[in-house]
Amino acid sequence: MSTTTIAKPQAKQPGKGGRKISLPVLLLIIAGVLVLTSIVRLITGADGITSTGQMSTALRLAVPIGLAGLGGLWAERAGVVNIGLEGMMILGTWFGAWAGYQWGPWTGVAFGIIGGALGAVLHAVATVTFNVNHIVSGVAINILALGTTRYLSKFTFENADGGSAKQSPPIDSLGTFDVPGLSSWLDTLNEKHWFLISDVAGLVGGLITDLSPLTVVAVALVPVTWWVLWRTAFGLRLRSCGENPVAAESLGVNVYKYKYIAVIISGGFAGLGGAFLSIVASNVYLDGQTAGRGYIGLAAMIFGNWMPGGLALGAGLFGYTDSLNLRGGTTNVHALILLLAILLVFGAAYLAWKKKYVPAVVTALVSALMFVWYLGTDEVPRQVVTAAPYVVTLLVLSLSAQSLRMPKADGMPYRKGQGK
Repeated sequence: MSTTTIAKPQAKQPGKGGRKISLPVLLLIIAGVLVLTSIVRLITGADGITSTGQMSTALRLAVPIGLAGLGGLWAERAGVVNIGLEGMMILGTWFGAWAGYQWGPWTGVAFGIIGGALGAVLHAVATVTFNVNHIVSGVAINILALGTTRYLSKFTFENADGGSAKQSPPIDSLGTFDVPGLSSWLDTLNEKHWFLISDVAGLVGGLITDLSPLTVVAVALVPVTWWVLWRTAFGLRLRSCGENPVAAESLGVNVYKYKYIAVIISGGFAGLGGAFLSIVASNVYLDGQTAGRGYIGLAAMIFGNWMPGGLALGAGLFGYTDSLNLRGGTTNVHALILLLAILLVFGAAYLAWKKKYVPAVVTALVSALMFVWYLGTDEVPRQVVTAAPYVVTLLVLSLSAQSLRMPKADGMPYRKGQGK
């Protein structure tokens, strides 16, 4: 008796429809954006958008966002959604400041990592061992961290010299450094305001000027994360837990162990980001100091498609928009409206070329509105500058959502032996 085999059509995986952007194409896009930025700077006279100081501030603001994003990357690559990054950052700010003002800044950095890791242990126990919903556990961690640090501050900082119930005493600085000779030369080039050359000098100069040692460590963690997760057997096993934990278990991988390790490392990264805020970005702990950076770090991770390089670009973008607020950026933001309008014109043309006519028309209309806004005003309200990081977060996520691919088992409950 013959049997007929009917082949079932394979379901299309989310995020697999589009082609990945190769490195040369990505570098070409970045170069094109730099050229357009230089043209806009010359048209508007807003030299601050690519100044060395602006870029240096952007890097300092991007570091805690990037560290939180790296934390989310480690957890989600192992299949655990970590909404609790904000709470772990809060624990990092408090523990870092508490230890830092008593025993020095480097001790504060170590305790900040420990504080974030303690929050991560709670999240791992809830999600990995007891299969609590990952979102519910993460939100609980955020609420618990906020309440715990406020309670602890009342009897640790309130009676200390220079402290209060909402602020720690000042913490000694880790110090800063420049690259001798090169930093000053690039700053001089940037002040010439030449086309493109000065803009590149400002970008590179901002990355090597007024650096904290902790900034160098944080930046180095991006390639280290890539190497560990994508070039080692340990990383392969960890990522397999986020893609198919049942298959990983069948090959002898202790899925629980790798999930615990990933979540604890995730909390350590977030805690390091919190310590950076209280020790480097500011020399005191302040209540509410994280200001949602844990959530923005999660957005940077999603923007980067769960990859370290894309995450770094996302953190840089969010850090740059945040730096506009610190450096009195009403004029700079007004100039960037023109840049955004021009970029949207290219976006509309690309969508039309791909025969996506409805999105192309919508993009063109938005571009026209941006041009009208730019031509009809001389500067933007201060409130727009303050809201810029959060608006950019929403825009980036909405525009990139169609081409993303999260780990297949991300957020899914797992029990040992469930595949048998």
